[in-house]
Amino acid sequence: MYLRELKEKDAELMLEWMHDPDVTSGLRTDFASKTIDDCRVFIKAETPGFVNLAIASDEDEYMGTVSLKHMENGSAEFAITVRKAAMGHGYSWFGMRSIIEKAFADYGLESVYWCVNRNNERAVRYYEKHNFHRIVDIPEEINARYGNDPDLIWYSVLKGDDFNVRETVAGCRVIRINTIPTVGKGELSFFEADKDIPFDIKRIYYISKVPEGERRGFHAHKELKQILFCPYGRIQLILENKDGREEIELSDPSIGVVIDKMTWREMLWIQKDSVLCVAASDYYKVEDYIRDYDEFKRLVK
Repeated sequence: MYLRELKEKDAELMLEWMHDPDVTSGLRTDFASKTIDDCRVFIKAETPGFVNLAIASDEDEYMGTVSLKHMENGSAEFAITVRKAAMGHGYSWFGMRSIIEKAFADYGLESVYWCVNRNNERAVRYYEKHNFHRIVDIPEEINARYGNDPDLIWYSVLKGDDFNVRETVAGCRVIRINTIPTVGKGELSFFEADKDIPFDIKRIYYISKVPEGERRGFHAHKELKQILFCPYGRIQLILENKDGREEIELSDPSIGVVIDKMTWREMLWIQKDSVLCVAASDYYKVEDYIRDYDEFKRLVK
């Protein structure tokens, strides 16, 4: 997946999400009244201070739109919408992360901000688990765009913030793998059993050559402990246990997740040919696997 300029061929798929109530529910704009001509006008528009880009699949299919709006005084407003077909496949997070990085690297901005209705609990949970700043002191000219709506929660990310940093995901510890940088010659990362991770290692395996958009996993373990990390590419890791269900993107070779409790896991390949490495506390034992989700839910309770 990647960001690109909007193309006229995107108009039909753009209109698809505009007329999909599952996508537009909670949005302030009346998208249901939009026409194909409205989409074409939007695609061709060149508005000063606005950047609208397509989130595209590797096959160049339009999956959604991500925008920077009102770029002025070192800041901009962020906006994103994706088609239903893109939901749950990593496009939203990719689009958000990519446009924010572009805001700082390409446009020299210092901050990016956005708002969400406080009743949109799913969106609020999503933004807060990524440690985005809540902001209260909103400039009047920005607040006025939304009618000074008291039900809005405002967020921001500042240049230099690492919004991928997490301490835990579904109660499982996120660790920083020891990494030694070498000027001009890359980095060496390592971890040691019983020192950097809380178990001895008896088995190491890796998963590779997986196409973009494919999911693997769909199981839990009764006793096995593991550390998962991604030395190449981008993989979305979804974990669920008694502490809840959360996700984290693995894209930095120096970041790993230690799973030391009964946890259902799913892995989504955001980038094709990404590699997932796993170090485990025991040898392969088929009887340790829980592959039925209903059985897992029963046991975890």
